[in-house]
Amino acid sequence: MLKMIGVETFYGKIKALHGVSLGVEDGQLVCILGANGAGKTTILKTICGITESEYGTIHFNGIQIDRKEPEDIIKLGISLVPENRRIFPELSVYENLMMGGFLIKNKDLFAERIKKVTDYFPILSKRGSQRAGTLSGGEQQMLAIARALMLDPKLLLLDEPSLGLSPKLVREIFAIIKDLHKSGVTILLVEQNVNQALKIADYGYVLTSGKIFLSGTYDELYEEEKVREQYLGEGKYTRRAKLWGGG
Repeated sequence: MLKMIGVETFYGKIKALHGVSLGVEDGQLVCILGANGAGKTTILKTICGITESEYGTIHFNGIQIDRKEPEDIIKLGISLVPENRRIFPELSVYENLMMGGFLIKNKDLFAERIKKVTDYFPILSKRGSQRAGTLSGGEQQMLAIARALMLDPKLLLLDEPSLGLSPKLVREIFAIIKDLHKSGVTILLVEQNVNQALKIADYGYVLTSGKIFLSGTYDELYEEEKVREQYLGEGKYTRRAKLWGGG
């Protein structure tokens, strides 16, 4: 499905990605984990052609895409749900979905896609004429995902979908992502909420300063002391703190 090999991306003279190699197989849910500034979003932007890589290759279903325009990459079947949702706040929910389906020329197919995404997110059908900017944070995230699903992508890229949401809404969004995966959608998820992401992922990569630091299944990554300490709030230093604090 997706294969990145030795990808290096720069912002001016600053190297953001250092020889990143990763893969996503058809039907998988793969997560990329890491702190702010680790380069997670840059990976997604590089896959989409928004940011151009200097070195390395990216193949999608056997086609090299690292020199293609973003629109051509979308046509191949890759959709991005960007960080902070990036919906069109002044447009209605329905108009936002129309923007997501901009490549669909057949009216019957368009209606079919609208029905499919609103079946995933019933609240959106009730909010069809409402201005998107007046939706709650959770509803806006649902709209952003639904908009990306309008083109029935082969690979869905999700950038920090839980960002800025309450714990209750985070659980709801992760339940939705899990259901999408179960329905057959292939997903590459970028997320800081490591515990939630690893619980639903088939495989995970840990990114540090633009480099793949570790990779493995939930069980394999959980066995790594550094992952438990830095991202899951566990490990020897946390245990010491609990002892000192009496908790």
